[in-house]
Amino acid sequence: MFKGSSLSEEQREAAVALFEIGWGSRAVATKLGVGRKAVLRLHDRWRVRGDTALVTKPVKRLYSFEFKLNAVQRYIAGETRVALAKELELSSPHLIAVWAGQYRAQGEEGLRPKPKGRPRTKPEAPAQPEPELQQLRRENERLRAEVAFLGKVRALRDGEQR
Repeated sequence: MFKGSSLSEEQREAAVALFEIGWGSRAVATKLGVGRKAVLRLHDRWRVRGDTALVTKPVKRLYSFEFKLNAVQRYIAGETRVALAKELELSSPHLIAVWAGQYRAQGEEGLRPKPKGRPRTKPEAPAQPEPELQQLRRENERLRAEVAFLGKVRALRDGEQR
């Protein structure tokens, strides 16, 4: 269901059922014998989305720079991630934590959209035409190598005929 989750579908369903009767994330993790971090993230999603926490969203939403900056500034000012995620209709409060980390590490530039894919290579500058003297020297060197090669071939052939 969720690519990065270490919980199976049955474990997620059992965890949500326990959340609904009032269990906390640590107690659920202990009861199911799974990692606390995965259960904590599921618990955060459940607090934001309720029963739909188990449903994956078919489309990955893209958020504008201004939207992310507003959310991060409100989070830094003291609002909780869960409350912001509910209000802004985010899929998970974890998004706000990721954006805040990027903002702290790189400033506002960390929240700006990055170009997708491999960077383009710059086209090579058109080659300058070689001077005539340089061309003649290169051709002369090639012809000398060719004559030497043919001489060796002739010597080998003469050696076989004897």
